[in-house]
Amino acid sequence: MELLRGLKSLRPQHRPSVATIGAFDGVHLGHQTVVAQLAEQGHKYDLPTTVVTFEPLPREYLAAATAPARLQSFRERLEALAALGVDRLLCLRFDENLRRMSAAQFADEIFVKGLGVRSLVLGDDFRFGHDREGGFSLMQAIGEREGFETLATRTLEFEGDRISSTRLRNALAIGDFVTASACLGRDYEISGRVIFGRQLGRQIGTPTANIALRRGSVPLSGVFAVTVSGAGLCDAMAIANVGVRPTVSAGSRPNLEVHILDGEHALYGERLQVRFLHKLREEQRFESVDLLKAQIQEDIDGARSWFASSVQDRQNT
Repeated sequence: MELLRGLKSLRPQHRPSVATIGAFDGVHLGHQTVVAQLAEQGHKYDLPTTVVTFEPLPREYLAAATAPARLQSFRERLEALAALGVDRLLCLRFDENLRRMSAAQFADEIFVKGLGVRSLVLGDDFRFGHDREGGFSLMQAIGEREGFETLATRTLEFEGDRISSTRLRNALAIGDFVTASACLGRDYEISGRVIFGRQLGRQIGTPTANIALRRGSVPLSGVFAVTVSGAGLCDAMAIANVGVRPTVSAGSRPNLEVHILDGEHALYGERLQVRFLHKLREEQRFESVDLLKAQIQEDIDGARSWFASSVQDRQNT
């Protein structure tokens, strides 16, 4: 997949195309439906597919203090879209200039002049232009005038409710991994590179891999049963702590620490994928490191029990 950063990166060979646009945070089944419809249009017109997205995401720029937690880093979003077969990703920097564009100017600069779209696929809730003034009907009218078709993607539901990034965040926040996995079409995952930490885990007998989170917030917190892949590992059983480590740290930035249940592993500098499967408990502060150590052992025992019962459940179905 070709990554294009900003309209200035567009060249004549990038026109014409078929396109879609959105935040695509999480790349859940709703997003996957949009991309599948985009691929159909690419085949119909024999043109490359382009996904237009933003960095930062609009709500992060407009209201950083109250913006929802990212489901994915930009790299994770890029990799997920590439895995779906998207040909090009056009990443627009969301700034004051983009924010102030009228809906008509937005459509003209990006879709008419920039990409020369022949077909534009829009999600059911997409808004564009200054103060979100534009919607599907306006884009459809612009398309009729400029000579491109505008298609809407149907709403996708799970158990009667719409699949959306908001619903996915809410499910993750309460540890509802059944709903989260149903919305994603896969288990929720965080990936990142292992960095050097304080090595407290090693000192108390449970070495952890500290994974860098390139974001200010994450959609879940607590202690979880997870699997880890990467650096020669494939779905290795582990426990993970996501939070601010209140017993040993006074910080507020979230951390991801993983303890692999079996074996010793040299992981510094390696990129790992952590797949979240079951919530064991909330993060909490302990009065001493000894109490923390005892709780970690309980977490390990709880994770092993959960993995064992999960295997048994699969064998019985």
